[in-house]
Amino acid sequence: MNRVRVVLLTQVVGPLDYKLPDGVSAPPGSIVTVPLGPRKLTGVVWDKGIFDDEPVDDKRLRAIYELHEIPPLRDGLRRLVDWIADYYLTNHAAVLRMVLPSAALGGGGTITEYRRTDVEPSRMTPQRAVALDALEDAQGLVRELAEEAGVSDAVIRGLVKLGAFEAVEVSVDTPFEKPDPDHAAPTLNKEQAAAATAICRAVQAQSNDVFVLDGVTGSGKTETYFEAVAQALRADKQILLLLPEIALTQPVLKRFEVRFGVAAAAWHSGMRAAEKRRIWRQVADGSCKALIGARSALFLPFADPGLIIVDEAHEISFKQEDGVRYHARDVAVMRGHFEGFPVVLASATPALESRHMARIGRYRNLEIPSRFGEAKMPHIAAIDLTETPPDRQRWIAPPLLKALEERLERGEQSLLFLNRRGYAPLTLCRNCGHRFQCPNCTSWMVEHRLVRRLACHHCGHVMPPPDACPECGAEDSLVACGPGVERIRDEVQAFFPEARLFVATSDTLWSPAKAAEFVELVENKAVDIIVGTQLVTKGYHFPDLTLVGVIDADLGLEGGDLRAAERTFQQIVQAAGRAGRAEKQGEVFIQTRNPSHPVIAALVDGDRDAFYDAETAQRQAAGAPPFGRFAAIIISSEDEAEAIEAARIIGASAPKAEGMYVFGPAPAPLAMLRGRHRQRLLVHARRSTELQAIMRDWLGDLEFSRGVRVGVDVDPYSFL
Repeated sequence: MNRVRVVLLTQVVGPLDYKLPDGVSAPPGSIVTVPLGPRKLTGVVWDKGIFDDEPVDDKRLRAIYELHEIPPLRDGLRRLVDWIADYYLTNHAAVLRMVLPSAALGGGGTITEYRRTDVEPSRMTPQRAVALDALEDAQGLVRELAEEAGVSDAVIRGLVKLGAFEAVEVSVDTPFEKPDPDHAAPTLNKEQAAAATAICRAVQAQSNDVFVLDGVTGSGKTETYFEAVAQALRADKQILLLLPEIALTQPVLKRFEVRFGVAAAAWHSGMRAAEKRRIWRQVADGSCKALIGARSALFLPFADPGLIIVDEAHEISFKQEDGVRYHARDVAVMRGHFEGFPVVLASATPALESRHMARIGRYRNLEIPSRFGEAKMPHIAAIDLTETPPDRQRWIAPPLLKALEERLERGEQSLLFLNRRGYAPLTLCRNCGHRFQCPNCTSWMVEHRLVRRLACHHCGHVMPPPDACPECGAEDSLVACGPGVERIRDEVQAFFPEARLFVATSDTLWSPAKAAEFVELVENKAVDIIVGTQLVTKGYHFPDLTLVGVIDADLGLEGGDLRAAERTFQQIVQAAGRAGRAEKQGEVFIQTRNPSHPVIAALVDGDRDAFYDAETAQRQAAGAPPFGRFAAIIISSEDEAEAIEAARIIGASAPKAEGMYVFGPAPAPLAMLRGRHRQRLLVHARRSTELQAIMRDWLGDLEFSRGVRVGVDVDPYSFL
């Protein structure tokens, strides 16, 4: 009898055996529908020998229901799933749910979407009014429109019946245009050409080399790796360009279209179901040749991949912080390893881990040490806030104000960088001291004055600012403490009332379309001063932007985060890199209360290597990554006592292993998140320790109350 092992897309059960009907062949990687009790579930036929459990007797096997007409998952992608499940201590089902989203299982043909008409409904309700205002230019499925407008599906269906929305048939089979590798080939300088040649040779040979493309801001890294993209396209291969932020998609798509004559496909969380199904199907059959996307694009089933580029590869947003806690940079490297193609990690500030891998010869380092053309690196200076402080209740020091004024007089643009959304991070009552805290999390509510709300940046809880203190009842007693970008904007507007300002954060650049509008405004010189978070410090090229001011360089250095110094250095380098990217000289002012801090000193001196060498030495002395291993165990429950007891059980059963140390349990710094109490343990081990095997044996046999969740974060970036 022909039997197969199937991994179901549910974490309730592990892999199960099924029998194939006579005459049906289902090789490993085939997508099938199978019975499980009374239900029908989707699964993937898996390779023999991967799982250790005993096979079920033939007589007990049930037959599969359906073999989907979808290309089987390739061997290399299946090995990647095996590796992720093993390395990140998760299960195959959780990983496969990323490989096979709901869009993957739909067929070809058309999907019915809905869009606004000119018809006004005969009967208006408050919910209908909200939907009509929110969906003026939107198009999508009923559930997508309802979610975007914040109303129920029934509201949208009612508007469809009244003619306010009309049906639109959208084809998921419309082919993507094929990029032309020779459309607008640039002239590269010597350093760019050398780097491009090395990567192109690896593409041509289909080696699994990993390149660290280390070029200063404005050096032309994009044009350099585009040559490798062209080489892959000439060989009829598929390419994937990963970006850390959805807001960067549109600028990069524009540059891709200029270079290759057509737009690449784009994959991100803001896409409609029809768009996702179209891309998934055409990536799987090989007809979609170029894809630009967020980290989830890494799991698409490319038929013939030839190159992956991870742009801004140092960015921590490539690390998934819930579900399967993977790092897209490392998974990209492993996908290239399993499927046999090169991977490029591009950055002006490579992660210390990537630099270490290049230093020991695992990766190949390619340097572009200077800016392209006549552009020069900006001049960087520190403003000591202890000697030149801002005015009371102000946050911009006089030297930076003067520099802003000079740019306005010259018709040049400026960027003020503060990595803090909203108006103020804390609101308190001056009468009784009450602080507004999220009811679901141990975090302060952040004031967003532009939309008149207090918001939790961890769980999304929002509330209107009250007129009186809820604790003591005092009116007009609420005080905003500390600055966010909105407060900086108000301060700039007060000093320069004629200046045209733009606040650039994830609240304003929440989609590729919004990012495109922002870029157009800045390029058309309709913006004088940008006030933004880290979202605007990478990937953007504005020739007339000549001044960058870092409002609070000390902000990221506070706390005990392992990577605080490295992350602060990277963010400020990236922010500074927006200044003077064309003919005009750039200038950067860094406001700090500690100008002698090694990070600030290295930035001002332009001595990147000294900073990285010192940071590397500290990590090595501490046995921290990349010289040692960390893994976090996060326990949560709605019942605090349950969480504490589960953490106690885990701590008490910790194994004794040479070179491995277990710290905790202890309440997490973010002790409550989304209504769940949290405890943490931290495992620190030598690089040579078989950490995954030890932890799997340790945690695998423990039992907890039903309300307890235990998650493992291998190579954690967040210690909250």
